[in-house]
Amino acid sequence: MQDSKRSSRRKLLRIGVAAGGAVLANRQIAKAAEDTPGQLGIPLGPYGERSPFEKAVRWRRDTKTPETGSSFTPLQDSVGTLTPSSLHYERHHAGIPTIDPAHHQLVIHGLVTRPLSLSVAEIRRLPSVTRTLVLECGGNSGSEWAAKTGPDVQRSYGLVSCSEWTGVPLSLLLSEVGVQPGASWVIAEGADACRMERSIPLAKAMDNILVAYGQNGEALRPAQGYPLRLIIPGWEGNANVKWLHSLKLTDQAYMARDETAKYTDLMPDGKARIFTYQMEAKSVITFPSGGQTLPGTGLYELTGLAWSGRGRIERVEITTDGGRSWVKANIQEPRLPIAFTRFRLPWRFDGRDAVIASRAVDESGYTQPTREALIGARGTNSNYHFNGIKYWKVQADGTVINVEA
Repeated sequence: MQDSKRSSRRKLLRIGVAAGGAVLANRQIAKAAEDTPGQLGIPLGPYGERSPFEKAVRWRRDTKTPETGSSFTPLQDSVGTLTPSSLHYERHHAGIPTIDPAHHQLVIHGLVTRPLSLSVAEIRRLPSVTRTLVLECGGNSGSEWAAKTGPDVQRSYGLVSCSEWTGVPLSLLLSEVGVQPGASWVIAEGADACRMERSIPLAKAMDNILVAYGQNGEALRPAQGYPLRLIIPGWEGNANVKWLHSLKLTDQAYMARDETAKYTDLMPDGKARIFTYQMEAKSVITFPSGGQTLPGTGLYELTGLAWSGRGRIERVEITTDGGRSWVKANIQEPRLPIAFTRFRLPWRFDGRDAVIASRAVDESGYTQPTREALIGARGTNSNYHFNGIKYWKVQADGTVINVEA
């Protein structure tokens, strides 16, 4: 009778394998687990840690100065749509300052009737809002302009993350100081060593910008601008000034270094597009993607992320034949505007080469373009604002490579 039960169990496990379910391959380990009495786990701690078996980390490109550079979110390991604060991408120009919120002030001055200097505690007393928003570096996927690009999704697309942000509407603060006639720009400055400075049109400042102090249910991480930063929905990351300490209203843009020498788009005719703030619709398949290997033929779920600085993702399509045909992917709800949207599609790998990709369409009707279309319009002199379609090749042996690599 016991042998019969064991035989039925083995048969059930084989059926689970055929259906794509998870199985415990080693029966000896399973039996040992059943025979071992329950043991106490590790004690409680003051701050939660992830399992030691989870190894996802940010990748950092080596730079001559360790205080500058970028670290890339491991999109290939992501599930759902929110990025853990500890894995949110970083881009720093002068290191991460250590700021005591008890001594930090936000000064609002310039063309205003009543200049203000507000403490962090005073800002946190004001009416707040919480929004889930994507944040993407203007230089994300910058290597895609070149002939040889990043080998995996982290190194080619990883300067983007999505968090729940909490803060005070900037429009509320500006209404308190009284904007004077003639003011048309807000100059935001950070308290880091390089005094990062960006010019923000007043119309955007009065629309939907947050002065944020919270991320994913807790205070901002130091690397994300603690204790205060701007969150500008849909606009390139560099404009979302971290460690915010000054907002000056002026009648003109300041033409700061990081909005002239950088974060501009050099066109084929030698002219440069400036103040190209908005990030366009974009998507990428995260599984399977470059550097991964499918263990065998059979049913898999293609999955990835789509987002747009214009608003909500309306549709995502997937190709498995290099762009000759496209099918509509399943989109996970809720679809929030200017946030990560997870898409999925069942797919059977038959052991033959396949070239897969995704393209997103947002609610404005904008469709994610091909790399060739982008280069045709903008040339290859730019380092910023790349949102072309990303192709991965699944080879016959299950290994996945970047088609453009």
